[in-house]
Amino acid sequence: MNKAKLELRWVGKEGTSRPEPRILLEDQTYSYHAVHKSSDDDSFENVLIHGDNLLALKSLEQNYTGQIKCIYIDPPYNTGSAFTHFEDGIEHSLWLTLLRDRLEPLRRLLREDGSIWISIDDREGHYLKVLCDEVFGRSNFISTIVWQKKYTQANDAVFFSDNHDFILVFAKNRERFSLGSLPRDEKQNRAYKNPDNDERGPWKATPLHAKSGTDRNFSFEFSNGVVWSPPPGTFPRFSVETLRRMDQTGEIWFGRDGTAIPSRKTYLSDVKQGVVPKSIWLYDEVGHNHEARTEAKQFAPDDPFDNPKPERLIHRILELATSEGDLVLDSFGGSGTTGAVAHKMKRRWIMVELGNHCYTHIIPRLKKVIDAEDQGGITKAVDWKGGGGFRFYELAPSLLKKDKWDNYIINPEYNAEMLAEAMCKHLGFMYEPSDSIYWMHGHSTESDFIYITTQNLTREMLQAISDEVGDERTLLICCKAFRAGKTEFPNLTLEKIPNAILKRCEWDKDDYSLQVESLKAKEPEPGTQQGLVFDEE
Repeated sequence: MNKAKLELRWVGKEGTSRPEPRILLEDQTYSYHAVHKSSDDDSFENVLIHGDNLLALKSLEQNYTGQIKCIYIDPPYNTGSAFTHFEDGIEHSLWLTLLRDRLEPLRRLLREDGSIWISIDDREGHYLKVLCDEVFGRSNFISTIVWQKKYTQANDAVFFSDNHDFILVFAKNRERFSLGSLPRDEKQNRAYKNPDNDERGPWKATPLHAKSGTDRNFSFEFSNGVVWSPPPGTFPRFSVETLRRMDQTGEIWFGRDGTAIPSRKTYLSDVKQGVVPKSIWLYDEVGHNHEARTEAKQFAPDDPFDNPKPERLIHRILELATSEGDLVLDSFGGSGTTGAVAHKMKRRWIMVELGNHCYTHIIPRLKKVIDAEDQGGITKAVDWKGGGGFRFYELAPSLLKKDKWDNYIINPEYNAEMLAEAMCKHLGFMYEPSDSIYWMHGHSTESDFIYITTQNLTREMLQAISDEVGDERTLLICCKAFRAGKTEFPNLTLEKIPNAILKRCEWDKDDYSLQVESLKAKEPEPGTQQGLVFDEE
């Protein structure tokens, strides 16, 4: 019998992007760090990248694949503002494609015990759930959290007052993932008292009976002569041996005057100190939109960011999904809330943002956090005192550009160091140039190296390099041209630039952003189905 498989289809799904793995260029004008360490676990190597987030994710893969503990993203909700030049069906298809293209590298970046948390609303939330099922695996779905983003009621709404968003939670590998717990609050501890001054501390009375069991005719006599049996229809929760032990150790409560129905003392010290989180997060617990706008005005009073997320919301996510020192990624940086909260919580972080508010909002905000000048958000709750820092990077321009004859050449903006680093990234080598050996620019193993040069290498030059490499090592040489047979030197592999990388990716494309007005809408083929489709396997 054939099995039906549920698949999400849309126009353009078959198309795939091949973004170029750009190198990152630090701009020390914007990199920032505290003058002194405030603690031994200060992190100064946090990363802020200004540029297209798909290109940035591709650039991160070599060094960070399998390293990120938690990803939080707040992508555009596809409310129509980003797709003003397309009909709704095309707009929906483009949104799904662009999100799919980002979710795939995000999954690769996650640790095996990591998780991704995605904010979304009703418009695309259910489609995004099915898309994430395909990318992360349906078995790795953890939960859909409902966040109460507004505390007021919109009486001018056409149908329902829109008061919530969703947060989809997926694990990289559900079997490896563990969710943290929330701390107990005073309300939860209020039931624990100590009326008899028990040396073991506060406790609360809990029944000795249970709804299920095996002995309906159970009876037990305590040392004070009280005989107890479970109420009709219930069963004893404990065995005779356990009741006798609890009786001897003073764990049974008979009331202040000794005449109450016996019950067990459950001590606060024995209770699990963490609380399992609920799937509904109310605004008084994790903040709301108005609170987030107020926070944003602290660092950009004249131009607060549209629809930021409150720090308490991100704090809740990182509290459940990470520990101190873990690496957090947000590839839709927005106003910088994720980085600010992660920094205050002593998590390492990476953020990516394409817009100009990377300069106008994120950098000023992070500086205030580092300098302990940000007293809003979660600062007091986590006792943040400042410290740490971050490095600011721009994406390098494309390595290859076309000349006036429509042939790809090395971008003239690249110097020798940039070229060597970029070629290492393209060919899977770690860029670590040697200070003493000119042909050693990077390595893939302890004995396999790479050399990048724009020279024309003669046979004599290659012979000299081959002799230095020796029989115990191998070397990939990427050069402009060479005058020798490709197999003439057994320990050398010879490739020409740019031929060695020409077909690896899309070149000289700088914009994969969600501002897709420039993209051409692809019409569906006749008979093409869109939406949720059942395939017969």
